[in-house]
Amino acid sequence: MERLLARLERRLGRFAIPNLMYWVAGLSGVVFVLQLFKPSFTRALYFDPNLVVHQLQLWRIFTFLFIPTTDSVLWFVFATMFTVFIGNSLEESWGSFKLNVYYGLGALLTVASAFVLGIGTSNMFLNLSLFLAFATLFPDYEIRLYFLVPVKAKWLGLFDVALLAYLAIESSTVGRVAIAVAFGNYLLFFTGHLLRLVRGEATVIVRAKKRSEFVEGPREVREKVTRKCVLCGLSDGDDGADLRVCTCKEVCGGKPTVYCLPHARSHNVKS
Repeated sequence: MERLLARLERRLGRFAIPNLMYWVAGLSGVVFVLQLFKPSFTRALYFDPNLVVHQLQLWRIFTFLFIPTTDSVLWFVFATMFTVFIGNSLEESWGSFKLNVYYGLGALLTVASAFVLGIGTSNMFLNLSLFLAFATLFPDYEIRLYFLVPVKAKWLGLFDVALLAYLAIESSTVGRVAIAVAFGNYLLFFTGHLLRLVRGEATVIVRAKKRSEFVEGPREVREKVTRKCVLCGLSDGDDGADLRVCTCKEVCGGKPTVYCLPHARSHNVKS
């Protein structure tokens, strides 16, 4: 996937929209204000494959991306700021082109699944896939729920995955397909990344186990490496032990032999 993106960016990178999420947030803000004055306004923006095909209302292919998911001014401001923050973080990490592809591919798959299944759709799953990308790249970033409770992004990401699994179980086959296809962009971008994480954690566990076995070691191994003076039996475990290894030819015959410090100085006298 990375190689393909690199080739595409060399050819099409100049067409990428910088600060994409500012545009999405700005248009969402316009729609939110308009619906305050005319609540029925958003009916003309929802994606409906039947209206697109039979009445050629082609704008619905794009406008559903800007429909707010809440009627509350406070929550809309909070959700919009958070979405912009997520998008900017991804753009700083990926670059404008890759973020454009990720968001655009998610929108395209959402529309395609709606056409195939013959049902309407919203931008909920697309925005959720955006957050999952953030949680995968920045798992330890702390988010304050209700501005008070600090929670790491990875735990919120896992909660979203659990929620999606629950929705998939409770939904019909059509709903399951819609959920799976809507997250096709996440799977395309992050399957390799997740596999590397799993393999890396498994490697770390194995290495930690080997280090533990090496450091602790079974008791009989530790006893084997304990050094003792060949003359008086003083060992490493005795208080004040200061052992030396000698390889002199005269007394030790060139073989490594352990002596305590006093006997190392005078071991030319055999006992």
